[in-house]
Amino acid sequence: MQTFTSVGCTVCGCVCDDLTVTVDRGRVTGARGACKLAEPWFLAQNTSSSPAVLLDGQPAEPEAAFARAAEILRTARYPLIYGLSRSTTEGQRAAVALADRLGATIDTTASTGHAPSIVALQQVGESTCTLGEGKNRADLVVFWGSDPVVTHPRHMERYSVDPIGRWLPGGRADRFVVVVDEEETETAKRADLFVQVPSARNWDALWTLRMLVRPTPPGPLASCEGEPPTGSPCDPLLPGKGEEEPNPLTPFAPSPALSELAGRITAARCGMFFFGAGLTRGKLAHRTVEALLQLVSELNDRGRFYARRMRRFGDVAGADSVLAWQTGYPFGVNLSRGYPRYNPGEFTGPNVLARGEPDACLLVGSETVADFPPAALEHLRKIPVIALDSSGAEPPVPTAVRFTTAVYGIHRPGTAYRMDEVPIPLRVLLPTDYPSDADVLNELLKRVG
Repeated sequence: MQTFTSVGCTVCGCVCDDLTVTVDRGRVTGARGACKLAEPWFLAQNTSSSPAVLLDGQPAEPEAAFARAAEILRTARYPLIYGLSRSTTEGQRAAVALADRLGATIDTTASTGHAPSIVALQQVGESTCTLGEGKNRADLVVFWGSDPVVTHPRHMERYSVDPIGRWLPGGRADRFVVVVDEEETETAKRADLFVQVPSARNWDALWTLRMLVRPTPPGPLASCEGEPPTGSPCDPLLPGKGEEEPNPLTPFAPSPALSELAGRITAARCGMFFFGAGLTRGKLAHRTVEALLQLVSELNDRGRFYARRMRRFGDVAGADSVLAWQTGYPFGVNLSRGYPRYNPGEFTGPNVLARGEPDACLLVGSETVADFPPAALEHLRKIPVIALDSSGAEPPVPTAVRFTTAVYGIHRPGTAYRMDEVPIPLRVLLPTDYPSDADVLNELLKRVG
């Protein structure tokens, strides 16, 4: 039996690195400090053994698999490389090098998550900080369109709500927590204030909030006559009777809860806005995120205020960073002309697949493919797919070649980036005969040359 301390976990974007993992006879037998998402993931490692390679769903020799995969990539006219959120810096670099050699389009799982946030910060900038800065300073914590109790179970415990900070010795008692969402979530049940805003009105609520917190409001806000009761057809924060969603032309009047949030912002010394999928989905989501980023930027005239994206997967922030380092762009990069081109929507994985453009696809981790639109999944079933996945993972589409790869932070060392772009070293806990995805990608790079 062996015990490892300060172990990093890549299940979600928190990349908690304070776990204590016990290993016995090639299996994880305990993971102290792990959350409800991480513990079963650790305990499942080395419990199943997939074939090292599969050709058309059948076990095969590695040499035959590499030869077939290299031939598919070498003869493809418009290949796509997608994924990278479960990889590390080493594997991501190898994927970019392969894409450059092939003249491929390369994209990350940001395309199914925080791509609108990246576009927004490229337009208006971002006032942000590390999670440690928020932990030590933020006396106001706002979760907008995010439910960390479900998606990031230890976020509130480690970084945002409960921990004692240098300037917050009372921990939770020194913080005021607000949740803004379209319905009451598990996180909202633990908050001091819940502001209900339909997802279709997030932009309106953010612009109203910007006006409410200005030292001198520009003028009276449009409102219904009198004080309508919450939920009445006159209340623009909630759908009217018989309406599926609010009318965008309805005047937007602040609810009492939104006005209270404005007051809390005005009184706060330091505020932290964490935003998630509730803001990054839907048409023109980047404009909604822009409104939040502009709000936070303006609030720095009165104190310290920051915004932070709630990234979903363990190293999607690292994938963005590596692509930006290697190509100048964070996701959706096309290299077919011998130099990087970037245009979200034109070169992002789900979009190019939905239009039926790629004639081959290399998936470096296939878990988010299930989030693709039906047209993209249909096209994936028509073209040869090469998948690099951990043991036990099942790609949602048939694969021509499948390589089983080692898990970083379990079988291989590496570097993963937390949601705030802080690098976290990963350790080896268990032995394996599977290669890393960097090993497979570098071998393919040699063969396609």
